Amino acid sequence: MNKVGRTGGKVYLVGAGPGDPGLLTVRGKECLEQADVVLYDYLANPALLSYAPDQAERVYVGRRGKGSYPEQETINRLLIERARAQKVVVRLKGGDPFVFGRGGEEAEALATEGIDFEVIPGVTAAVAVPAYAGIPVTHRTLASTLTIVTGHEDPEKSFTALDWPRLAAGHGTLVFLMGMKNLSMITTRLLQEGLATSTPVAITRWGTRVSQQTVVGTLADIVEKADAARLEPPTVIVVGEVVRLRPKLNWFEQRPLFGKRVLLTRAKEQAGELAALLTGYGAEAIEAPTIKIVPPLDWAPVDHAISEIETYNWMIFTSVNGVDRFMTRLWSKGLDARRLAGRQLCCIGPRTAQELEQYGVKADLIPADYQAEGVLDALVQQDLKKARILIPRAEVARELLPNDLRARGAHVDVVPVYRTVTPDHDAGGWRQQLMDHLIHVVTFTSSSTVRNFVAMLGGVEAMKPLIQSVTIACIGPITAKTAEEFGLTVAIMPRENTIPALVDAIAHHYDSHERIATGALS
Repeated sequence: MNKVGRTGGKVYLVGAGPGDPGLLTVRGKECLEQADVVLYDYLANPALLSYAPDQAERVYVGRRGKGSYPEQETINRLLIERARAQKVVVRLKGGDPFVFGRGGEEAEALATEGIDFEVIPGVTAAVAVPAYAGIPVTHRTLASTLTIVTGHEDPEKSFTALDWPRLAAGHGTLVFLMGMKNLSMITTRLLQEGLATSTPVAITRWGTRVSQQTVVGTLADIVEKADAARLEPPTVIVVGEVVRLRPKLNWFEQRPLFGKRVLLTRAKEQAGELAALLTGYGAEAIEAPTIKIVPPLDWAPVDHAISEIETYNWMIFTSVNGVDRFMTRLWSKGLDARRLAGRQLCCIGPRTAQELEQYGVKADLIPADYQAEGVLDALVQQDLKKARILIPRAEVARELLPNDLRARGAHVDVVPVYRTVTPDHDAGGWRQQLMDHLIHVVTFTSSSTVRNFVAMLGGVEAMKPLIQSVTIACIGPITAKTAEEFGLTVAIMPRENTIPALVDAIAHHYDSHERIATGALS
């Protein structure tokens, strides 16, 4: 990406989409990854900021329609100033920049000042939010036209630009953005212009997010229903016959973990698989890394083991990190997988074995029970007397495996290929969400995530009031034991120690509770 424009850096006007982080475009993600500065809106999901480099400046310029917020001229000036300082600037705007997003005004200001800019379209809430509510904005038999209308015109305009008679005369779908404050006026005008009182209306708040809420009514009663539900902006209002399809097509709100926010405490670089699976079940995954994977203090023991790798009979990998860090070190020495030829390779579980396969090597042994005890059971038939075994692992880990193998007569070398440390970032964001009771589940995937979680919250006593209403999910019995030692009540634990199994267990937990609540279970 070019950092130099005509008179400075470059500004990217990026559409953040309607709220679901998965709806950000690939191009938008690329821009965020290269950003020096990100100016983001109230409607842009804060989770998208994680794509920006850690050192990037993040500036909130949200406009909520009430309270104090930056004037548009102030935002324009910030864009120009940062660009002239040779910065790559991302202006992250909810929905699409050019659909009632004032992106046109910002582009005009940049063009006037000779600042290089690019517009990255986003998924507009006008289409995406109804879709997530089970409402197609067009339908072959119900609506052949779509009209997107601002529900909040510039208050300084001396006249309305909306042609209400024409809006009411059409037989298609009307979608009003930013219209919650004017809902009564909108329904009144449409009725005055001849639309039937029975015309269906749907209002969706925070569409495409886990907090999505939809209220359905008609032009005659939607104001009363919205008031009863205490709906507030941001909302999308849909008027038309297509609303009648919602009961049949409401897919998003039917997912087993819809409405649930799940805190992920594992390392940032490892949270992707867990987050993706949770999102697939309808949950909102909130990354709150409590550990950071860093190199060992001294590579000498690893390098020595690599230099005499041919003397080992077995290599045992107890984690994905162990595989990745050992193989990366092997490659950094100018070697590759051929160096492991002749060794028997054991991986603690299928995910660890898959990581090893990424380097062109297959595991010889995967235990049925994916923990140290399972490895020992799997090796019980092996003659380990005088066998030489190498275990590349974390600096701090349980000593059960090496101690038991030594007791069986094996020579065991344990070499640390990584360390887990507490991240240096502030936990204020997710701590506040715990304080506000916005988190439903906290997941732990290792004992170190538990220990650091408690420490980052200020200790056991400070943690207790924050997790009273939170469900605790642990990947396996060892992690669960650590959690219980800190006073946590573990409610969810899968039958096997894998990320997919953990997510399935969380979904089953809530599905079972829902069926009990509705009387579906006896």
